[in-house]
Amino acid sequence: MIKIGVLGGAGRMGQMIAREILAKQHAHANLHAAVEHNKSWAIGKDVGGILGIDPCGTCVTTSKHDAFKSCDVLIDFTTADALIEHAQLAHEHGRALVVGTTGLGEPEMAALKVASQKAPVLQAANMSLGVNILLSMVEKAAAMLDQEYDIEIFEAHHRHKIDAPSGTALALAESAAKGRGVSLDAALVPARYGQIGARPPGAIGVSVFRGGDVVGDHTVTFAGTGERIEFLHKASDRSLFAKGAVRAAMWLGGKPPGFYSMRDVLGI
Repeated sequence: MIKIGVLGGAGRMGQMIAREILAKQHAHANLHAAVEHNKSWAIGKDVGGILGIDPCGTCVTTSKHDAFKSCDVLIDFTTADALIEHAQLAHEHGRALVVGTTGLGEPEMAALKVASQKAPVLQAANMSLGVNILLSMVEKAAAMLDQEYDIEIFEAHHRHKIDAPSGTALALAESAAKGRGVSLDAALVPARYGQIGARPPGAIGVSVFRGGDVVGDHTVTFAGTGERIEFLHKASDRSLFAKGAVRAAMWLGGKPPGFYSMRDVLGI
């Protein structure tokens, strides 16, 4: 059995991940720990009870250290603010860490890279299997199409999302830049307003929509003269991210220290 701990276990994604594990779709997955912050309403409650199903024997605690000591893999969908601590704990205990938290900056990514020296770490801007296939397709298309094809990325999410552009949109932009063999920092145009002039050659544009309860839509357009090629992914149910995260955790358990991605899980 792979003993899995869920960081942010009572949050929206944490509950979905716990439900995915307890549904026994993964024969060798065991929900071993669920961790929350000190002021959480869920402390001491059985995870099964929180989910409205039979008790499972795993209660929500506040002890991250105990979770990292006892679990084989930890899944983190918390916040960027908490991630550095989680990376340090993974490094300290040598425990596998699956990170689906978005809005990560250079300090968080650096902490994960350090952790990966002593523990297997898998980080993905999006745990959806479909999105990760899309990332690969965009990179290949960008490599085949020259700068006569302008690249534009559009993403839409619900009104409560706090970071923009989404981590997935930036990952798609990074894939496009990698395919073109250019630096994303030099090519990225994350917003447009006012008298901006003509489009710079080779620009990778990203536009953002926030509203309603949109789970997540991403479109990558290669706009050439006389034709447009569009790659589209629409998420209609957040449970798909939980399914991908648990699949990643099952794959990562037992792997040597290193920095991995969902592409490694999918073999692409």
